[in-house]
Amino acid sequence: MEKIYRLVDSSGKEYESKVPGNFGGHKRLKIYGRLDCKSAARYIEKGQYVQHRVFFANEEIAIKAGYRPCAKCMPEEYKEWKNRK
Repeated sequence: MEKIYRLVDSSGKEYESKVPGNFGGHKRLKIYGRLDCKSAARYIEKGQYVQHRVFFANEEIAIKAGYRPCAKCMPEEYKEWKNRK
């Protein structure tokens, strides 16, 4: 049986994919980051965050969907985003 992943597209809608996402995010906070983000992992370990977790195929899609970079795992991208605001 083939595993199916749920990803978010550039309009913010979820869709099914046979390929896992390369970035994770928090739906309510509109933040995206690396899958190995230690900050997100701490929240997930506590049982928080999981119900709001989303995944993206790439960074461009996350940005188009209205998400901002995580300040913890993507500090350079976050600084660029903050300077554009």
